[in-house]
Amino acid sequence: MPESLPAEVLTADAFLAACRVEPDVFKLRSDYRTMLLVVDGLAPAATSATSNDLVEAAEAHARRLLAERPVEELPHIAAWREAYRAFGAKSQRTRNSLEALTRRAEQGLPRVNTLTDIYNAISVLHQVPLGGEDFYRYDGPARLVRSTGEEEFGTASGGETVIEHPKPGEVIWRDKTGVTCRRWNWRQGRRTALTDKTSAAFFILDALAPMTDEALTATADALADVLSGLGSAVTVSRRLIGAP
Repeated sequence: MPESLPAEVLTADAFLAACRVEPDVFKLRSDYRTMLLVVDGLAPAATSATSNDLVEAAEAHARRLLAERPVEELPHIAAWREAYRAFGAKSQRTRNSLEALTRRAEQGLPRVNTLTDIYNAISVLHQVPLGGEDFYRYDGPARLVRSTGEEEFGTASGGETVIEHPKPGEVIWRDKTGVTCRRWNWRQGRRTALTDKTSAAFFILDALAPMTDEALTATADALADVLSGLGSAVTVSRRLIGAP
């Protein structure tokens, strides 16, 4: 477990049970569902023999998809473009993470670290927006809310950490300290970012119609299967949240 932890560190099951999607978010998209995973027991700086293969498979998959139709017409990406417009984000300028990765994958996905490379590849292969963060850097449970505009979001500019504030009404993931991801699944903050020292990771998988619960679960299964090879005692806890 890393040093300088937040004041409150919950067990994986307690953390997931306390995570919330606020009703105002479901008012935007009643078809929204999120699969949350906590993966513990990861070996820091572990490498996966399959991570490079996964990235290459994702790049090839993106090329096949984009040979068939424009990126904005891919079903799940089109649904997320519509969702972004619902809270005032311009899809041409603010691309959801799935669209951004799919576009980039055609020419080559970025290589960041083992955990990030794996979840980026799974995102493209299964066409699901997917974010990963350091579980022990979270301060209390995750909540998906509409922003007041006063929350703090730590990002980088010129190699330095800078504080931004989301626009009022923007959909954000947050904990007790501040924003962990802006615009639903657009940009993650630095505070909870995955590193080579991460031993427990928190993953958020986002779905809108036409994606089914079965397809979302299959994506979570694929992610868990690969991550299970990154340690001798890896455990995976999960929770599906949908509209009441």
